[in-house]
Amino acid sequence: MTREASPGTREESPDHYVTGYADIVLDASATGRRLCREELDSRRALGERAARSPYGLRTLIGAHLSATRALTSALPLATGSRDARTVLDGVLAAAEQAVDAFADGYERARRLAVRQEEAARREFIDDLLHGRGNLGRLAERAEHVGLRLAHTQAVAVAAGPEPFGDLHRTARQVEAALGARFDERRVLLATKSGRLVCVAPGDGHELLDFFAERVLEATGGRGRVAVGRPQPGPGGVARSYEEALNALDLAERMALAAPVLRAEDLLVFPVLTRDRQALADLVRSTLGPLRQARGGAEPLLETLTAYFDAGCTAAEAARRLSLSVRALTYRLERIHRYTGTDPADPLHRYTLQTAVIGARLLGWPAQEV
Repeated sequence: MTREASPGTREESPDHYVTGYADIVLDASATGRRLCREELDSRRALGERAARSPYGLRTLIGAHLSATRALTSALPLATGSRDARTVLDGVLAAAEQAVDAFADGYERARRLAVRQEEAARREFIDDLLHGRGNLGRLAERAEHVGLRLAHTQAVAVAAGPEPFGDLHRTARQVEAALGARFDERRVLLATKSGRLVCVAPGDGHELLDFFAERVLEATGGRGRVAVGRPQPGPGGVARSYEEALNALDLAERMALAAPVLRAEDLLVFPVLTRDRQALADLVRSTLGPLRQARGGAEPLLETLTAYFDAGCTAAEAARRLSLSVRALTYRLERIHRYTGTDPADPLHRYTLQTAVIGARLLGWPAQEV
C-alpha cells in the first residue's frame, strides 16, 4: 500500500513532480513535433526522483492528467474547428510522450530499489544463518524484521522433492498460511540453497509445528522438515540452523522415515560422530569380518539394520526384508559366526547396534573407514 505524504510544501506534494510538464507539452504541440531527447531525459529523471517519494505512480499520473486538463481548458479553441482538433491532438500526443518517459523513469528506479532491497535482505539472511559479521550490527538489522536476537530463536529447515525458490508454489503457500495465522513480525521466512527456512522465537513451538504441517501439506507429504533446538544470543540462529541442516543430512544417511525431525531427539548421533576415528575403529573391528561372507557385507548389514529397527523382533524384521523367519534366523547365525557377537545376546546387542549405526553414518561398506 502506498503511503500518502501529509500536506506541506510544494516539494512534498504530487504537483512538484509535474514541474516543467506544461511548458514542454505546449512547446512541442505548437509545431506538432515529438519531444527531443533532452526533454524526455528530463521527464525520466524527474520520474526517478519521484520513485523515492512517498507517492505511488497512480497518484503521480493523476497529477499529470490534472495538469493536462488545465492546459487544454486554457487553450483558445474554437468549437468544432479542424485547427482546434489539430492543436488538441498535438497537446495529447506530447502529453503521452512526456508521461510515458516520466513513468519509465519511475518504474526503473523502483525496480532498482527492489533489487537493492532484495540483495540487502539476502545478505542479511546469509549473515544471520551463518553467524557472520558484527553480531551487534546483525542484531540491529534483525530488529527491523521483528527478530530479537537477545532472546532465544529456533530454526526449521524444509527440504522438498524439488528445490525451493522465493517464487516456488510451496514457499508462497506456506508464507500466506503463516501470515494469516501468526504475527508476521514474529517469523522470518526465506529460501536458502533450495530449502525453505523459518526463523521463529524459541518458545514458538506452535508456529514451527504449523510451518512443518503446511510444508508437508503443500508437498503432498513428500517434503521433510528438521527443527533445530532453541538457541540464545545473536549467534543462536546460526547454531539452530546448523542443527537443522545436520538433522536433514543425518536423515538422508540413516534413511530415517520420519517427515519431521527434531535436533533434540537426535543428539546421540553427534555424540557418536564426535570421535570419528574411534567410531571407524568400532565399525571395522566389529563388522569388518562380514566382508568375508558370500555376497559381501551389505546383505548382512541390511539384516542387522532391519532387526534392530524392528526392536529385535525376528518376525517383524523378516516381514520388512520379505524373508521367512527361518531365513532371517539363518542370517543372524551367520553374523554371529563371522563377528563372534550374537545379535540376540543383550550383552552383545549394544556393541553391534552401535557399530551398525556407525556404519550408516560413515557410509560403510561402500566407503572405507
